[in-house]
Amino acid sequence: MSEHVFIGAAWPYANGALHLGHIAGAYLPADIFARYHRLKGDKVLMVSGSDQHGAPITIRAEKESTTPQEVAAKYHRQFIDCWEKLGISFDLFTTTGTLNHAQVTHDVFLTLLNNGHIYRDKMLQAYCPKCQRFLPDRYLEGTCPYCGYTKARGDECDRCGRPLNPWELKDLHCYLCSTPPRFESSEHFFLRLPSFQDKLTAWIKEQTHWRHNVLSTTWKFLDEGLKDRAITRDLDWGVTVPQSGFERKRIYVWFEAVIGYLSASKEWAKSQGDDSAWQAFWQGDANSFYFIGKDNIFFHTLVWPAMLMGYGGLNLPYDVPANEFLTIEGRKLSTSRGWAIWLPDYLERYEPDSLRYALAANMPETGDSDFSWHEFLRRNNNELVATYGNLVHRILTFAQRNFDGVVPAPGELDGSSQGLLHRAEVTLHAVDKLLCRCEFKGAIKEAMSLAQEANRYLDEQAPWKTIKTERKASAKSVYTVLSVLAALKTVFYPFLPFSSEKLHSFLGFDGSAKEAGWKIQLLPPGQILRQPQPLFIKLDEDIVAKESDRLRSPREDQKFEY
Repeated sequence: MSEHVFIGAAWPYANGALHLGHIAGAYLPADIFARYHRLKGDKVLMVSGSDQHGAPITIRAEKESTTPQEVAAKYHRQFIDCWEKLGISFDLFTTTGTLNHAQVTHDVFLTLLNNGHIYRDKMLQAYCPKCQRFLPDRYLEGTCPYCGYTKARGDECDRCGRPLNPWELKDLHCYLCSTPPRFESSEHFFLRLPSFQDKLTAWIKEQTHWRHNVLSTTWKFLDEGLKDRAITRDLDWGVTVPQSGFERKRIYVWFEAVIGYLSASKEWAKSQGDDSAWQAFWQGDANSFYFIGKDNIFFHTLVWPAMLMGYGGLNLPYDVPANEFLTIEGRKLSTSRGWAIWLPDYLERYEPDSLRYALAANMPETGDSDFSWHEFLRRNNNELVATYGNLVHRILTFAQRNFDGVVPAPGELDGSSQGLLHRAEVTLHAVDKLLCRCEFKGAIKEAMSLAQEANRYLDEQAPWKTIKTERKASAKSVYTVLSVLAALKTVFYPFLPFSSEKLHSFLGFDGSAKEAGWKIQLLPPGQILRQPQPLFIKLDEDIVAKESDRLRSPREDQKFEY
């Protein structure tokens, strides 16, 4: 019986290009998981969108003397182009700038207000006398009182991950002009987060299937005690506040961005011609998964669940498989210094599946992991090309030359051949279990291990020798390896969709690999094989030096804050 699986991926700020940290942290694991469940026959809804209301967009707009809308529109188009080229298969990738999103945000806001979970109060808000305006929290910078990081923002410390209020920072100053702000009283709305402490604690105790890092981070915040959080700000960019007297204020971005998961689901439903279709993914037996980086754990395991509890009638997250960070060549990724590998640049020069493989094989699931061009080259040339790609090419070209391009009849299989086919079945089940638990690194390792085992079998059987003296033995080994390839194109599909589709066609199957299901497709003797082409491209060793030079000398337009 098929399941309903909702997948929400973090909403990227539309203020700059995507980099590999974004992909490894949220979007590739989300896509692998979505493709896997679709292949299983489950009903999947995977959504996200460009977050266009955050201060990072207004900061970029001011620096470039343009409007926030123009900045957001530019990068939203670039995001969509990248998703298509990298194969990130959203059912809907929208923006927080739609009328639908504003309406859903207003509905959540008013429901929480009417249920007593939101209240009005005055707060001190930073005002810059030089810029002559109230400052959003991301326009504020200072020293974190907890870890001493000197570039903590007014809403959160990037180093220790703690949510902050601006007045808690030491040496507080305006990010744009460095002037110390003064604090003036301003009326705002607040979420009564502490009132959910007991309910959240009881719920978190049940989430024994969550990753250790997610649980430990969540318990840290609960143990410290939750605090009320302001959900409006003195801004002119964002979703309006549906209350009289608040016309010049906007709903704070952290509050409305998580609502985007719900608003995007409703937008998708309307696009399907069934306004109620979203409910199957948000109510009842459906499970929801949120793929984010570790810096977003607080908002997805505590704040969003509290909002859902207060709203009522909607499922809480089933899992939040947050990834740790990706470093680049042993150094922390830094967009302000240009120490990053930008996805549009990568896609101009290399194949998407090579990156998907390299990031999945070293995904930062339980700790930070590192991307280096040397390791990328090794994985591409030694694992994709020499192990998997070579296996595919040599057996298919051999079948073309010696069996007229059709699947040969195997005759009676010997123990070695039966053992390899059994290993293929075992691998399918093993990868199935690992992907179900969001253990992507282990799953792709199992898949590549099957390819390695098939290479060993092929070397032992040596059909290029037996074809001269014992054609039946050659047919048996060719049939066996072709059958294993049918398994490999399935278990690799969530990770390497482009090459799996090619292999699906090379093996003589019609339609799409994604329609074939999570099973090993039988290769009937006599099935016509199509002329193969190399699945992967071997890269020259000099790319390491070339890409290292690009990384050390970034263009100025490749540097941006926040």
